[in-house]
Amino acid sequence: MALSAVSQATFLLALLSFRTYQSEVLSEPLLLTPESLKVSINSTQQCLHLQWRIYSLTYHQELKMIFQIEISRIKTSNVIWAEKYSTIVKWDQVLQWSWESELPLECATHFVRVRSMVDDARVLEPRFWSSWTSWEEVDVQNSLGHDPLFVFPKDKLVEEGSNVTICYISRSPRNNISCYLEDVQIYGEQLDPNVSVFNLNNVPFIRKRGTNFFCKVNESDVIKGIVLFVSKVLEEPKDFSCETRDFKTLKCAWDPGTDTGLPKYSFQSYSLFESFSGKKKVCEHRNWCTWQVAQDSQETYNFTLLAENYLRSRSVNISFNLTHRVHPMTPFNVVLENISATNASMTWKVHSIGNNFTFLCQIELHGEGKVIQHNVSIEMNGQYFLSELEPVTEYMTRVRCAAANHFWKWSEWIGQNFSTLEAGVFRPPLSKLHAGGKILFYNVVIENLERPSSLKLLSIPAPANGTELTLDQGSYQIYVTANNSMGTSPTSVIVISRDSGSEEVKEGRVQGTEDGFFMSWKPQSGDAIGYVVDWCDRPRDQACDLQWENLGPKTTSTIISSDAFRPGVRYNFRIYGISTKKIAYLLERKTGYSKELAPSDNPQVVISNLTSHSFNLSWKDYSIDSQPGFIQGYHVYLKSKAEQCQPGFEKAVLSDNSVCCKHKIDSPEQKTFLVEHLQPESFYEFLVTPYTSVGEGPHDTFTKVTTPDEYSHVLIRIILPMIFCLLLIMILCYLKTQWMKEKCYPDIPDPYKSSVLSLIKSKENPHLTIMNVNDCIPDAIEVVNKPEGRKIQFSGARKSLTETECTKPVYLYLLPTENYSSPGPCICFENFTYNQAASDSGSCGHVSIPPEAPPSQLGLLTSPENLLKTLDKNYVNSLGEISAGESSLNYVSQLASPLSGDKDSFPTNPPMSEYKMQMAVPLGLTSPSPSENSSLSSIALLDHGEHCR
Repeated sequence: MALSAVSQATFLLALLSFRTYQSEVLSEPLLLTPESLKVSINSTQQCLHLQWRIYSLTYHQELKMIFQIEISRIKTSNVIWAEKYSTIVKWDQVLQWSWESELPLECATHFVRVRSMVDDARVLEPRFWSSWTSWEEVDVQNSLGHDPLFVFPKDKLVEEGSNVTICYISRSPRNNISCYLEDVQIYGEQLDPNVSVFNLNNVPFIRKRGTNFFCKVNESDVIKGIVLFVSKVLEEPKDFSCETRDFKTLKCAWDPGTDTGLPKYSFQSYSLFESFSGKKKVCEHRNWCTWQVAQDSQETYNFTLLAENYLRSRSVNISFNLTHRVHPMTPFNVVLENISATNASMTWKVHSIGNNFTFLCQIELHGEGKVIQHNVSIEMNGQYFLSELEPVTEYMTRVRCAAANHFWKWSEWIGQNFSTLEAGVFRPPLSKLHAGGKILFYNVVIENLERPSSLKLLSIPAPANGTELTLDQGSYQIYVTANNSMGTSPTSVIVISRDSGSEEVKEGRVQGTEDGFFMSWKPQSGDAIGYVVDWCDRPRDQACDLQWENLGPKTTSTIISSDAFRPGVRYNFRIYGISTKKIAYLLERKTGYSKELAPSDNPQVVISNLTSHSFNLSWKDYSIDSQPGFIQGYHVYLKSKAEQCQPGFEKAVLSDNSVCCKHKIDSPEQKTFLVEHLQPESFYEFLVTPYTSVGEGPHDTFTKVTTPDEYSHVLIRIILPMIFCLLLIMILCYLKTQWMKEKCYPDIPDPYKSSVLSLIKSKENPHLTIMNVNDCIPDAIEVVNKPEGRKIQFSGARKSLTETECTKPVYLYLLPTENYSSPGPCICFENFTYNQAASDSGSCGHVSIPPEAPPSQLGLLTSPENLLKTLDKNYVNSLGEISAGESSLNYVSQLASPLSGDKDSFPTNPPMSEYKMQMAVPLGLTSPSPSENSSLSSIALLDHGEHCR
């Protein structure tokens, strides 16, 4: 007892210690370094296999970890592959990872290293990477032997259209080695002095025995080579279907396509997987397989057919109800009995499938170059009465059967020949229907079933055998009788159903066969006196040639056949029930093709939302109803220079043997697709083609598209607003041109057109255009002179002048006083041009004032009246009378610049900083010294070319 207590205490203590240690481990950062890294080589598959362990885990401990693996080539710094591998690591577990190399491993030395990080939710962050393992070197060249030349890889198996890398290894550096692919010399890239590499893109299938590649040393008999085995691309199985003949065994068949087997690599297998039962079976044949039907009354099956070879796998799926895939066995025991001159009775038997299973059997009677068909429904034993036969005639009759409720396929025909007997001399009298005689006319009565009181009678004279009727969209019943001299024939009745466009009835699909379209429908609840199936023989024409077939009240299936049915044309069928009131009502709609064809054209695809990494395709205007088959989806093909397939795409070989990437869209209603994972500034080609059960559309011209730069959209967002703003500014400037011109550079007025001249009222010259001096009455004169070395100051003057500052001729400036209010006329000069215009007119001369003239000679008039008198005496007549050496008269604005033709005509810097009205007087006038009461504003002397202060 004591020993048991001690054992329990020891166990609990050990368990507590283990839990405490585990808690401490999980609460602290773990650094578990990979150890015992081993690298092995599979030369056949050109793979590196890595193995390592994590020894730091405790017993039964499990952690989720991430391993980072790096592979270098030739030298450790040249990392060519880096990948993260995540897995659950257990105690004492050997971890494995494989990597397939495009370059044969024999061609270069490889280095591998690994590090790890714990990624378990139980471990607190932060998490850290462990240290790297040491580099493991993989060098195969040391074990090759001493041959002078090697070529790798050996016996490589690739798929048609793939890319392959081949290399040769020379034991000594050589420049005289030539390599050939099927006797065509090719050139490679030197990897190191002893190794050259050849990149073969889009390798073709040449022969089943393989493609030859060899290298030889020139001027030597050393030749080494390999056989490159190129297989056809494994195709997706087509026309996959399953059926039963006895509800005991299912037989599934398919079209495997091109055989990809090669003499050395003949592996190509097919297997069936049923998802509901979870069972799988490997098929013994390339194109069919059997499956035992479950005995637990399983009706629905979901099969996946998987095709595999060494390089890839393909799969197709099918789901169906077992009762909808019944292919009955051939009827047997056909017997013809009670044969007479005009009649015979035919019986046969069918293989039983199950209780209450109904067969639809078709009987054909061949005789006298005619074929007559009859349909009959049976359950076990069949019987049919053949009537209206010709005496002493050879006939052949045959029968075949199918499932009546869910038509799938006809059984094989079984038939028998027979002959009718000779008829007696006397025959019973014929009925009126079979009586001879010339038909005189036909009566056609048209009854509107929706308005029974509305009847219309037409009489059609013989020999016509038809007429055209114009009807509305209502229901009609038409009665036709033939009339001769003996009376009227029995009535033939035709029921025309009303338009059903407003009736919402789900449309079903029906598959045509060589014999026609099989139609079946659910029987009505006893109130139907018959059924009508109508269709158009030429549905694409405006006059569609409407056809119909009348059926009895107990018939719920039929086969519609017509010589007008054409492959690739969609036919629409309507099944009507005829009520006891002879009103037709729509039961079902069905549509189908007698034979589906591949699409004849491809949709017009629009590209939108083009970015550097994706673009969108749409073909919303593509009509799937006008195609020669039921559109099941679309294939999107994409070509690129990189020849790398984006996620969701797989490699495919087109009819012209070109290789591209293909994406399958399973829904015919999906008419948009986003192509993603593209490279910026890359060139792509795409094609969208629909496919039916028969095949896909034509592989016509691919559409080209180039992805933009990754940052082009950003530049566009910046540049476009700038351009818009610039255009807006230009438009505003254009609209405000006149305003800017007036503000910045106003027009120079023409003195001849100035309105100032209108102020002068001269009696002698009413049309005055040039101002004369006597037209202006000045109020002040400012005479500017600057003798060298002297300073002159006048009373009331605005400025003082230093004599030494000016030595050149001076000019007169006429300035108005600020308080001038005389009513006399005066001329104002508005800008600089008037000076030039006046000079050019010859009305004023230029007279220089000698610089040595004393200031007293530059006297000023004390009043405007005296000034005018002096002007009248000395200047009014003509300016030409003043000698050029004595005086000068010039009209100068204070802001004027020198004339272009005479640089010395007047100062460049006027003494005034604002516009003032000016008038001109001749020089040489004398006057007493100005007084304080004088109205003169100032006297100043100006240099010839500068402003004197």
